Amino acid sequence: MPFMALYISALASGSNGNCYYISNGHEAVLVDVGIACRDLEQRMKRLGLSPESLKAIFVSHEHSDHIRGIPVFSRKYGLPIYITPHTLRYGRMKMEKSLIRSFSADEPVPIGALSVTAFSKPHDAADPYSFTITDGSATVGVFTDIGHPCSELVHHFSRCHAAFLESNYDTEMLEKGGYPYYLKNRIRGGRGHLSNAEALELFTTHRPPFMTHLILSHLSKNNNCPLLVQNLFTGVAPGVTVTVASRFEETPLFEIAATGSPVPLPLPHHRPSVPPQLSLAFD
Repeated sequence: MPFMALYISALASGSNGNCYYISNGHEAVLVDVGIACRDLEQRMKRLGLSPESLKAIFVSHEHSDHIRGIPVFSRKYGLPIYITPHTLRYGRMKMEKSLIRSFSADEPVPIGALSVTAFSKPHDAADPYSFTITDGSATVGVFTDIGHPCSELVHHFSRCHAAFLESNYDTEMLEKGGYPYYLKNRIRGGRGHLSNAEALELFTTHRPPFMTHLILSHLSKNNNCPLLVQNLFTGVAPGVTVTVASRFEETPLFEIAATGSPVPLPLPHHRPSVPPQLSLAFD
């Protein structure tokens, strides 16, 4: 694969496991590993990707669908794990101490020629983050498990050439579904997940003109429908390749080339305060 482009795939996406792959053709990183080591290896192999090209794992938060595969996979391939102290504490993972690294909000972490920047997000977890990854030319965002479209999400989304964007639930399906009232409120209460309507509003209002790919991610098994989401976004996305990530298999490997430059914007100062919670996965 040539340089001057990023290559991305949602290797797993949903409440049964999440894992997002970003590479410049030489170095690669994963955001979260919520599936078993063997499953991840098989999915990478089908895309022609080698685990040996991976240089780091970045951890968004401690819910089991984002971390359950990290200890085995990182130990097998000697991968450093970038994780905050609060997430490490509440995740309760048995990991090699020599592999543990830390990161801070808004401070870029160099991984070879890649640069990974975290920003705080509203979610029902101890210390949750989203990430942007750039090669200095193209930028990709990993934006899932976000309770509402906060100002920092808007800022970073508007600078991306491609994004993994959560579109978790259909409002009517959640309301009429069989979940208990407390869980419905947890999902839609501002520290849970983005609805289809919220994700669509973010996309239609703040999509930059140079965005070429949108991978809709973390769909609820019980409160959403992939075809519904695909149709909802495809009709308003001229020039953008729209893909709905699956909970059962990897997406294709997409090439992201820089087709424009983001306009510098001031970084929001809002940092949502989220109290520590139990390490639970939910739709």
